[in-house]
Order: sequence, then C-alpha cells, then structure tokens
Amino acid sequence: MNERQGFSVAGIPFILFCLLLAGGGAVLLLSAAGHELPASRFFGGLVLIALAGLFTKGFFQVAPNEGQVVQLFGKYAGTVRNEGLRWTNPFYSRRRVSLRVRNFESSKLKVNDSDGNPIEIAAVVVWQVVDTAEAVFCVDDYENFVHIQSESALRQMAQNYPYDAHDDGKPSLRSHGEVINNHLRDEIQARLEKAGVSVIEARISHLAYAQEIAQAMLQRQQANAIVAARERIVEGAVGMVAMALERLRQQGVVELDEERKAAMVSNLLVVLCGDRATQPVVNAGTLYSG
Repeated sequence: MNERQGFSVAGIPFILFCLLLAGGGAVLLLSAAGHELPASRFFGGLVLIALAGLFTKGFFQVAPNEGQVVQLFGKYAGTVRNEGLRWTNPFYSRRRVSLRVRNFESSKLKVNDSDGNPIEIAAVVVWQVVDTAEAVFCVDDYENFVHIQSESALRQMAQNYPYDAHDDGKPSLRSHGEVINNHLRDEIQARLEKAGVSVIEARISHLAYAQEIAQAMLQRQQANAIVAARERIVEGAVGMVAMALERLRQQGVVELDEERKAAMVSNLLVVLCGDRATQPVVNAGTLYSG
C-alpha cells in the first residue's frame, strides 16, 4: 500500500456554501407559517439545515509538515497534505500523521562485539515519515516499530565489529565512527522501509566496555599505550645516537674504535630511554686494562 492524494477542497469557500444552506433553510422555516403548503416548506427547511450541519463535519485543519490520512468506512481514501482549512467528504474518518523530522536515543544495550567482549552501546536515530499510508496501515504502531527495530539493528551491527581495532584498516566501533554510523543507518533503514519511514541519520551516542570487564580492558589499553610509547622512544633514541656518531665522525672531534662506539651507544640509550633522570659518572681511567 502506497500513499496517494486524498480528496479535499479549500475550506473557506465551503463555509460560505454551508452558511447559504443554513440561511435558506431558516428562511423556509420562517415562511412556512404563512404559506398554503406549510409542510413542504417546513420539511424543505429542515433538510437544508440538516445538510448544512452534515457538511460542517467535513471541515478539518492541516498544519505544516503534517498529513491527514482519510478513510471511507475503513477503506483508505488518500492522504491530504495541503496546509490550512480544508473540506472533504463528511463521511471520511481522519487520522493525523506528523511528517516532521524526529529523533530519539535508544536505551543502553549490553551486547557482545565480534571478539565476544561484552560492551554497552546506545545510538541516536533521526527519522521522518515519508509515506503515511505505509506508516498507518502496514504496521500496528509505527513509532513503537521505529524504536524496537532501531535497537534490533544496533544490536546486530555491534556484533559485526570489534570494540578496538587489532589490524590496520579493519573497522572497529571505537576508531571508525563514520563507517559504523553509515552501517547502522543502512541497517535501520532496511528494517523500517515497510513502515514508510526514512532514516536521516544514525550515530553512536554511548560506547563502553561492560562493567564486569571494564577494569581489565582499561589495564590492557594502558599496557598497549605504554608499549607504543616505548617503541616511539626507542625509535627516536636510536636515531639520535646514529646522528651523534655521524656528527662526531664528520667533525673529527674524536676517533672512536668499535669498542668505544659500543660503550657510547650503550650510555646514550640508557640516558635517552630511561624513566628516571640519569646521574653523570666521570671515568678517570681507560676502557682498556693495563
């Protein structure tokens, strides 16, 4: 079932028409007493007034970014999106459907990532009704449907990625936000297509390890950070030592044989890579024994 245009006309001209009917009916009722056939005028006036009253049931208002789904004895008759005061078949039943952009934040879900680690995750979903017929007739409660299916898609998406990236280039929940958000949006849209809903944006709003493993994972992250920092320090220290030896050779400050070079490299690496401030030691002897 797809949305189609429902019948309606501008309401202001039809108000004048209803007033004319009611006025004509009132004139007939008032003149019935002085006419030789008072019954015909009396009933004619009643019919006109009754028609005017019936026609007034067809008036309704349509706000901006809103649709009115109309039905005739249960059958879908169309959707009216024209703004302002409108008039339609007085036997139509009408249901208001908002077409505005809406958003909600899911509850915090506890799921396992692709590595099997329990995590907590939540998302913000921005959505909008684009087909009122599908939203009203294809699902029971489209707002509740959006919430439940969004959380289902979020749970499914989180199980496809690890929390942290282990290999370069492989997406993870924590490091590849744009990829994850696009995947989440596509997952939600696939589930909400039948409800006439368009997903404008979906973004992760909360991401953390579950409480029972949070401390252990924090220690692992700290260890990884320390190892990465040590690697950077050693890499820089080796470069500085190589530069120092090359400068000494080029400027001819001192001639160093292999043993003295090894001692100098060892001392410089200790100074550059140590956690604590080094204490100078003056060597008054020689590297070679007597």
